[in-house]
Amino acid sequence: MDVKEAVKMAIEHVIELFDLDGSSNVGLEEVEYIEIPEGWNITVGFSRPWDHQLSGIGSALQPMQPKRQYRVVKILETGQIKSVKIRE
Repeated sequence: MDVKEAVKMAIEHVIELFDLDGSSNVGLEEVEYIEIPEGWNITVGFSRPWDHQLSGIGSALQPMQPKRQYRVVKILETGQIKSVKIRE
């Protein structure tokens, strides 16, 4: 499995698993090849509805960009998704 296939699989898995739509700012953050077991650690970032800026007076107190959440998807060379973890 090459890196492009692994990234595509990881992003699709995160979208499906967390029930995200296209407006959730889903995107690739990091890629790491691992040798034992062979595969990829793909970090995917996204925003959920509660991560977005508040409307009204509260919006002046928050940054303009929504917070991002990050998940590391471990994909083996076989294409098996082994885990999805919160990146710390």
